[in-house]
Amino acid sequence: MEVAVWRGDETGGRYETFDVPAQDNQTILDVVTWIQQNSDATLTYRFACRVGMCGSCAMMVNGTPRWTCRTHVRKVLKGNRLQVAPLQNLPVIKDLAADMDPFFDKWVRVGGRHEPGKTRHDQIEAIPPDTPDRENADAGIECINCSVCYAACDTVRGNPDYLGPAALQRAWTIVNDEKHAGRQQILNTVAASDGCFNCHSMGNCTVHCPNGLDPMNAIAGLKRAVTKNRFKRGG
Repeated sequence: MEVAVWRGDETGGRYETFDVPAQDNQTILDVVTWIQQNSDATLTYRFACRVGMCGSCAMMVNGTPRWTCRTHVRKVLKGNRLQVAPLQNLPVIKDLAADMDPFFDKWVRVGGRHEPGKTRHDQIEAIPPDTPDRENADAGIECINCSVCYAACDTVRGNPDYLGPAALQRAWTIVNDEKHAGRQQILNTVAASDGCFNCHSMGNCTVHCPNGLDPMNAIAGLKRAVTKNRFKRGG
């Protein structure tokens, strides 16, 4: 098969074509690895677990963001051709390796880490798992920060300052966590000009999430929460 692979860095580049032998149960990551091991040892890409747990191997495959370790060639091959590129909406370090710093910077900006409201000396309160808040928090807890949703987001493409679906989904998780002490600050952050109201609800993030999460619904939840919060605080 003919595989066009992006070669270059943040200053520019081009697609380079390789002939790769087809194999049974072959994944896109297998194809990229074969090229690096057999055709061009300088090809740069990122991967770790190879079994769909870490998300670090995400790339653009025929224009769609995917985990390459779990994308079988036979499902995406078009006319015996493939096109593989680094994730969109992120700077390119080299070849297929995208710079994840902007993605994680936004995650940190929304207050993605847990801030406990009590100390180890306080009694641990029981949080029933079936409360609406807990169910909302649990709905996005399996996000592994692969950035597929970020690469699929047209709003990020048009507005690089937009926080993006993964960061906003994390914000929704934390806002619904009764044990989190900084929920008001998170609502203030996502209400800003680069926050949840930038989302156009196109749903690309939800469609492409490899873990089957629903960032669009989480962002809709944030919009409602921010609006209610404004009324409570008198605008």
